[in-house]
Amino acid sequence: MIDTYTSYHLIARDMARSISRVEQQPMASRETEYYLENIGQVKSIEEFVADDRLFRYAMKAHGLADMAYAKAFMLKALEGGIDDRESFANKLTDKRYREFVETFNFARYGEKTTTFHGSTTGTVEKYLRQTLEEDAGRQNEGVRLALYFQRKAGSLTSYYDFLADPALAQVVRTALGFPQALGQADIDKQADMIKERLDLEDLKDPEKLEEFLKRFTMLWEINNPSFSPQNSVAALFSRPAEFGISTDILLTIAQMRR
Repeated sequence: MIDTYTSYHLIARDMARSISRVEQQPMASRETEYYLENIGQVKSIEEFVADDRLFRYAMKAHGLADMAYAKAFMLKALEGGIDDRESFANKLTDKRYREFVETFNFARYGEKTTTFHGSTTGTVEKYLRQTLEEDAGRQNEGVRLALYFQRKAGSLTSYYDFLADPALAQVVRTALGFPQALGQADIDKQADMIKERLDLEDLKDPEKLEEFLKRFTMLWEINNPSFSPQNSVAALFSRPAEFGISTDILLTIAQMRR
């Protein structure tokens, strides 16, 4: 088995080609064809959520596959939109929900929602990238984390953005040599420590970002050797940090059911 950095580099050095290979996979091809053929016919939130195949495709594209079952929760988020700062989606700590509602903003655009790039081709692009990362993670979770960080790096505007996303936080702590237990410390202290060691603007420079991820993947390899049989087996059953359902989301769903 090749090491973490090499695995990551083989995928990232020609992302278009890597995505193309995913696009040719039978299941990805079938689901994408169905999505593109049918999403334009959806005119309301109810129709969108009712078509389980379309809805699951969109949820996976936005990294929310684990929440596809929680339709009442997602209905509440979609119905509230994002124009009101106090809306349900805007209040959720996990920004993936706001991004999802922004893409499928029926509350603002109504029937026109599924005619825009974000809800059509844009969602397909996200789905293929998400599938690529998942496939990589089945072999090596460090590669998946690196690819995820690479995808998100350009949109980060605050050091608190790292701490709001468990996967980003794991990459930063590993790359900077911080113990994972640091995650239990005061959040302001964590943000200050990261700020001292990492310039946020560097992540917008492709060369500096690549150097950062090279450091991460090399340190990940030291802690999680690719050649370890135990690690290889564990990787098959591991779940990415960014796909976990947070405690506050579970609590909200429980309250909605009551």
